[in-house]
Amino acid sequence: PFKGSYSQKDYARQMLDEYLAAGIEPSQVWAQSFNLKDIKFWIQNYPEFGKQAVYLDGRYSSRRFSPANAATWKPSMKSLANSGVKIIAPPIWALLQSSKDNKIIPSNYAVKAKEAGLDIITWSFERSGSLDSGGGWYYQSVKNLINNDGDVYKVLDVIAQDVEAIGVFSDWPATVTYYANCMGIK
Repeated sequence: PFKGSYSQKDYARQMLDEYLAAGIEPSQVWAQSFNLKDIKFWIQNYPEFGKQAVYLDGRYSSRRFSPANAATWKPSMKSLANSGVKIIAPPIWALLQSSKDNKIIPSNYAVKAKEAGLDIITWSFERSGSLDSGGGWYYQSVKNLINNDGDVYKVLDVIAQDVEAIGVFSDWPATVTYYANCMGIK
């Protein structure tokens, strides 16, 4: 679609214009992008949509990125918040770490995002298959604590209760729904 003069900005504009043309309330739309320029464009030009625009945080793809080291997050959490970003969505592993007493706890990334006033959504729950061997890519930061399928509830509980994520993208929503119903989460 980006051949000729059609740009990424044209795409970002067209997407939200089509929601408006269809009569969809902005409060029902959680526009998301890995492209921070899209998020900032929506915040500036479509503020009602920008309130729920989700920055899918792709900074993890940098070889230098570490959820423990704020110096590796460019831009910083504070800078994101100051630019109007309200919601950040990293992969699960960026939000978790192992404690000294072998418990799953929020990572420095999660703590600093909350301190900056950012809401958090994470992805992708139940994408890894069986967790009997560490959980794969999505659980890499706590793989030493993952050894059975039931550990998915330990991870989800930390994401919900300690990280205080407002949402979880899931490939199989049954587990997340069961957890939310049991915990009384809406």
